Amino acid sequence: MTIDEISDNFSLLDEWDDRYRYIIELGRTLAPLPAEAHTDVNKVQGCSSQVWLTTSVRPNGASGLVLTFVGDSDAHIVRGLIAILFALYSDKSARDILAIDPSELFIRLGLREHLSPQRSNGLKSMVARIRGEAEAALAAVS
Repeated sequence: MTIDEISDNFSLLDEWDDRYRYIIELGRTLAPLPAEAHTDVNKVQGCSSQVWLTTSVRPNGASGLVLTFVGDSDAHIVRGLIAILFALYSDKSARDILAIDPSELFIRLGLREHLSPQRSNGLKSMVARIRGEAEAALAAVS
């Protein structure tokens, strides 16, 4: 599912209870993260729930390096937030990932005002990890 589809679906839901349920449903669409990937190395620091993220990097001609993410969490709502982030960032070039500012999306979806401070901090930590992976991929080819 694309970030535009997710955003359009959000706009159809008036109540935040419905939006929370939708976020949880998005989490159920995530590709499974193998159990052996639930390691400290893959754990995202700064999240109140446990979150694991793996990254694969592949060359893509003129687009440069493309990053694909797989992740998991022990919290249903966080799995949904991961799905939103992956729709925004996964399968994009490292340069595109670094150019994306998720602030406008988070405001448009109402995530900033409806998530607890701990969830908001976790969301920021996940974005920082994704951006860090993009920076590392670019540094590796420099």
